[in-house]
Amino acid sequence: MTSFRPAPAWLADAVFYQIYPQSFADSDGDGIGDFNGITERLDHLAWLGINTVWLNPCFVSPFRDAGYDVSDYLNVAPRYGSNDDLAKLVDEAGRRGIRVLLDLVAGHTSDEHPWFKAAANDPADDRYVWAPEGHPDGFVPSPGTRPGAYLPNFFAFQPALNFGYARENPAEPWRRPVDAEGPRANRAALREIMDHWLGLGLSGFRVDMAASLVKDDAGTTETAKIWTELRHWMDGAHPDAVLLSEWGEPEVSVPAGFHADFFLQFGGPTDGLALRSLWSNGEGTVDENWDQLDCFFDPSGKGSPRPFVEAWHRASTALGHSGFISLPSANHDFSRLNCGPRTADQLPAAFAFQLTWPTLPAIYYGDEIGMRYVPDLPEKEGSVLGPRYNRAGSRTPMQWDDSANAGFSTAPPDRLYLPLAPSPNRPTVAAQLADDTSLLHLVRRLLALRTSSPELGPGGSVEVLHAGYPFVYVRGGRYLVVVNPRRDAVSYGYDGARDARVLAASGIRVDGDGTITAHGFAYGIFDLRRGGGQ
Repeated sequence: MTSFRPAPAWLADAVFYQIYPQSFADSDGDGIGDFNGITERLDHLAWLGINTVWLNPCFVSPFRDAGYDVSDYLNVAPRYGSNDDLAKLVDEAGRRGIRVLLDLVAGHTSDEHPWFKAAANDPADDRYVWAPEGHPDGFVPSPGTRPGAYLPNFFAFQPALNFGYARENPAEPWRRPVDAEGPRANRAALREIMDHWLGLGLSGFRVDMAASLVKDDAGTTETAKIWTELRHWMDGAHPDAVLLSEWGEPEVSVPAGFHADFFLQFGGPTDGLALRSLWSNGEGTVDENWDQLDCFFDPSGKGSPRPFVEAWHRASTALGHSGFISLPSANHDFSRLNCGPRTADQLPAAFAFQLTWPTLPAIYYGDEIGMRYVPDLPEKEGSVLGPRYNRAGSRTPMQWDDSANAGFSTAPPDRLYLPLAPSPNRPTVAAQLADDTSLLHLVRRLLALRTSSPELGPGGSVEVLHAGYPFVYVRGGRYLVVVNPRRDAVSYGYDGARDARVLAASGIRVDGDGTITAHGFAYGIFDLRRGGGQ
């Protein structure tokens, strides 16, 4: 494993909060969230216990893929405000002990980026991947005077930046090596972009499609070398900044140079299954190629925590102390926790698990109040990827209150993701703030417990006592956690529970012989030290 400077100390205590900026808070009533809206809501995040915010892409863009089609990396999209507004957001967040990360789209640009417009008219320009006439399948015909076609990295309007090919092929002489002029220029551009924003006070980046840089790269070996090079540069130039990857394989991405990686919904049995085996109940965003299984957090009790535990153990063993794994509640591409048949009373157990497992938690905006995935919304900014993969349902406006929805509901209905009409069944921040038994208050209490108890963080040990219903484990040799996502009561005998002190619990009973009875959707966190003493 390549030797890097240790991760900044603050990362071990990070609680990530993902903000989809166009949907979070609208300060001017135009129907699109903005930086000033986020700034106005920072007190909510600080009160909740959030210390690190990740913003989805906020750069200049035609927004055909919600900002993941960048046309200017050094300026923010006017719909969110100005560069000065972002600087104010970062400053105000810092005053509250909150760091801000940006989303770096490293593998492609918009076809409206000046780099691409130049390349589309200059056959000698190799900043993008071009093939001559008679190009392979998947290439898109040139929109300019240049003959041939370009390779997209996702949608057709997102041309792949050329970081080279790992392997030559005589039948495809247009493949460029990783040390060609264009790939070198793109590596330099990544460093310049990162240096620009880190120099302005941002604390790092979540990197989109981080594994997609070098093409025909078996084992992503050459792509890993690029991130290793950038990490070494960051260690010297910006040692307090971090890189998070959208890779989904921590055992690969962290040795390549990332400080942390997310368990993600996509991929096969060694990666995407870990997250899907927890949350995915077959509703919401579902890829037709996924192997669907009964998820653990389901009332039926047919699932198991074992697929997740095994994936986590495999990755954490590979990482050692070199980096971190992050566990999201959801994200902008994947269904919210509250999706399909899942109901609000099932969410507390999910958060009790997420906030006590030895990973860095990532809360998707609105999940802390139980916002629901909304099915069948119309396509908006590239949200629909397939018959059952409509991402708009996870991108609806943050439900601050029923009266005005923080400005969204006053805007024309075609501006964003259809503001939802007031409903007594629709959770809002305002209502949950007024109810100390709400999910919002529980998440806050769990985060406070995690923050005050190092054993519950990513560095604390975990001993799994029972990988079933209930799921029972001990953190740091001190904290007993019991989670039952099933609707039916279950029990487990553990002698140490007899004298344990209850720190947070619902639906849990401990008998004198140490038998723990967990009723439907129950959770419990206990201090095993008699009386909870230090």
